Amino acid sequence: MLQHAGIAFAVALVASLILTPLARRLALRTGTVAPVVNRSVHTEPKPFLGGLAMYLAFAVAMILTGGLRDPQVVGILVCGGLLVLLGIRDDRVPMRPKAKFLGQLAIAALLVYVPAWQLQVTAIYSPLGDKWVSFGPLAGPLTILWIVSFINVMNFIDGLDGLAAGISTIAALTLLVVSLQQGMPSAILLSAALAGSAVGFLRYNFNPAKIFMGDAGSMFLGFTLAAVSVEGVMKSALAVSVLVPVLALAVPIFDTAFAIVRRLAGGRSIGQADKDHLHHRLLRLGLSHRKTVLVMWGVSAALGLSAVALTEVNFAEAMVIVGIVLAVVLAAARRLGLLAVTEPREKHPGH
Repeated sequence: MLQHAGIAFAVALVASLILTPLARRLALRTGTVAPVVNRSVHTEPKPFLGGLAMYLAFAVAMILTGGLRDPQVVGILVCGGLLVLLGIRDDRVPMRPKAKFLGQLAIAALLVYVPAWQLQVTAIYSPLGDKWVSFGPLAGPLTILWIVSFINVMNFIDGLDGLAAGISTIAALTLLVVSLQQGMPSAILLSAALAGSAVGFLRYNFNPAKIFMGDAGSMFLGFTLAAVSVEGVMKSALAVSVLVPVLALAVPIFDTAFAIVRRLAGGRSIGQADKDHLHHRLLRLGLSHRKTVLVMWGVSAALGLSAVALTEVNFAEAMVIVGIVLAVVLAAARRLGLLAVTEPREKHPGH
């Protein structure tokens, strides 16, 4: 299985290295570029469509490594493609937040309810009583909520060159290690291919970026990470199966959670833009663009290692690790003022 994972990673990496410059040319030719707005860190328009390149590289890897033998993998590819198209539409002509959210819900529902795919978390293992707890009719709605949440936390964190792609790579590698431990073939191929496509894209996206992934890329990455966790670790008998993907993506999850609390406390819409995300705070502390990204990668890597560690200890020890992580995160958030509102209301929606 490790050999198959290596092949999937290599194929996706090479394909992404080849496809990303082509996507850049297409974006420039079609005018699919990110304009400079008030919240922008970049100072000149940048081409989008990096998300399209990552998706195609991911798809090539899954096709060539035999991943399509699993119907649920087919569903992930189809729905991931639809999400990329939705993101490209939003990148070209910004959609209303509600319309984009409804599109995300519809695509997630396809993956969850189409009979041939039906990717759902139907039950979860509980260490209390050593038994499986069934979600019954709530399985579908809960899985949709899980997928859409991951889509949006990745969308929120995509604010600096290389940030979202790097965090996604670390999360994918975390899920890859756990999937290898649990012997889950489809999840192994999916996570390896996703990591490879993101690493190839990073060659052109790290500061100073030559191309952006856009909403098409960030939503695709979040969607695929959510789907991989459902296809793999969430179906295992791990006592902490839910916590593994949450820790793997803890940086964007907590950043999004703090943003929601901050905006509600300030009487603003959840979808209203601000410049109080973690990366904005680090930049204001005097860190350079690159150092800010590297710090956030380092934190994500540490949390990813914590997620892997959870699978090697008993439930009580796992809860101690989670408690320490939460304490450190809350202390850091308080120190950085992530819950404080430092700027006035804005009229334009966004992230």
